[in-house]
This record gives sequence, structure tokens and C-alpha cells, in this order.
Amino acid sequence: MSESQVWNDVDDHFTTLLAPADETLAAALRDSDAAGLPPINVAPNQGKLLQLLAEIQGARRILEIGTLGGYSTIWLGRALPADGRLITLEYDPRHAEVARANLARAGLDDVTEVRVGPALESLPKLADENPEPFDFVFIDADKVNNAHYIEWAVRLTRPGGVIVLDNVVRDGAVTDGASTDPSVRGTRAALELIASHPKLNGTAVQTVGSKGYDGFALARVLA
Repeated sequence: MSESQVWNDVDDHFTTLLAPADETLAAALRDSDAAGLPPINVAPNQGKLLQLLAEIQGARRILEIGTLGGYSTIWLGRALPADGRLITLEYDPRHAEVARANLARAGLDDVTEVRVGPALESLPKLADENPEPFDFVFIDADKVNNAHYIEWAVRLTRPGGVIVLDNVVRDGAVTDGASTDPSVRGTRAALELIASHPKLNGTAVQTVGSKGYDGFALARVLA
């Protein structure tokens, strides 16, 4: 049995036992696939991890950068209390359309808002609204701008808030300081920013599974 097959089997076991799919989540994946969206959503057990992290944080205000079809948004939205709010930013109008339909079917359209456009344009507009600080931020968008997204997350998140950055291992390429891959360079810059930022205390974790060899960074915003 190949190493990747073992990873997949373990993920399947964990998912079946601890993060079983319901019809709402399954339909979100089916509709995303039917609409031609790339199959790059988080794995079910990773979605459950996001939900648990947001619940542990007691998050009332969540910001997501990178919506895709709203699969991870559903997991995060389910962590919100009745008076909670989630704003998610999506570059592609077609992706946003699919996400809105998936969120409505999940019964989360009253507590979630999908904003369309480049995140680096949406974030300044959001800041100009002087919103209530966010408790939890999930970043899973274009990797080139990861460091910029981290900077905006710090600005928009309360002290004690949590920031999660996805896809930081890049199949191990993150260790290559000479890489010319924009996604690797953007991810390295984000990790270096987390390491050096006076308002952040963070770490990164490698993962294997149905999404291959990757990982995530986790940071807490300090006072």
C-alpha cells in the first residue's frame, strides 16, 4: 500500500468517526463540483477542526479570506452563536454565487455575508467601516498575498483573537529559500511575518491526508 493511500485511509477513518458528512455539506461539495469550481476545499476533518477552533475561541465575529464554494464557510458558520456574524471575501463572482446558494441551503445566509472582489481591495473597505473586531480569521486565498492578509488580519482582529493560515507547507517547498514560485515566496513571507510581528505569537504544523502533504499556521493576536 502506498504512503498516500495510508494517508487517505486514515483521513477516511477519522472523517467517518468524527466528522461525518451531512446532506448540507455533501450538497455544497456536489454543487461546487458541478459548477466547475476547483476541488481545493478543506478536507472534512479540517473543516471540523476550524469549527472547533472557532468554538473554543468563543468566536462571535469571523472573517474568512477565500470563500470558494462556501464549504469551509459552512463549518465556520456553524460555530457562531445566534448573534454571530461571518464575513467572507471571494475574488471570483461565480464562486461567490455558488457559495451564497450553499450558505442559504445551510440556513446561514442570515449570519454570513459574501463580499466579491480582490481581497486587497475588500479589506481596506471593510476597515473603513470601522467594524467590531473579529475574534477568528481563516485565510485560504491566493498565497502570493499571504503576508498582506496576515497584516490586515492583525489590524482587524481583537487582542486574543486567532488567525489560521492554510496551505503553508507546499509539499515541503516552503523550506526552499531560493524558490521562485510566487506561492512559496508568499507563504514564506507570511510565516516570517508571524515570527517577527510584535503582536503575534504563532506556530505551524505539518499535515498529511486526503489533501496531500501540507499544513497550517496558527497565530494569536497579542495585546
